[in-house]
Amino acid sequence: MKKDIRVVNFLYEVGILARTPRSGFFFLGSGKQSVAEHMNRTSYIGYCLAHLAGDVDIGKVVQMCLFHDISESRISDLNYVHQKYTERLEEKAHTDLAASLPFGKELKKLIDEYEERKSKESLLTKDADSIEFLLSLKEQWDIGNTKAKTWIPSLLKRIRTREGKMIAKAVMKTDSDRWWFGDKNDSWWVNRNKKG
Repeated sequence: MKKDIRVVNFLYEVGILARTPRSGFFFLGSGKQSVAEHMNRTSYIGYCLAHLAGDVDIGKVVQMCLFHDISESRISDLNYVHQKYTERLEEKAHTDLAASLPFGKELKKLIDEYEERKSKESLLTKDADSIEFLLSLKEQWDIGNTKAKTWIPSLLKRIRTREGKMIAKAVMKTDSDRWWFGDKNDSWWVNRNKKG
């Protein structure tokens, strides 16, 4: 198969991630998110964590974040309950995907490094993945889902890097609407600074 067709097939494949739901939200009872949405915010978090660390390859962290759940285009999102009863063939999905791409060896090497969790970049990426879920849970908790609060302690224990722990602590202290609502006593929220 021609190289351009293989790349286009891959681009269609990653499109399915926008229609693949993150299945943990079913158990949470509220909220929803696609795998693509999760991977997108994880990439921003990884970028921030890498900058805070200062001693890592920022580009590699962002690439790992972009590809950390790429196998879910083929195996779907299996939450912790599903994984308890299902064989998750991520390695096969990664190998098959890599074999289908002209840049597959490089992609497989990146994914393998992430999965090994030995490099600082891979640890920051895993923390970015966990922090993205933490943000999602905090958003649900802030709108009244008390189950979300009970999920947070075990999630916080997964975070391993100094930078990840610092950001996770700040997430827990910050209302999810603070970025836009800010000071709720500001007159802007009463009259938008209009006269009369």
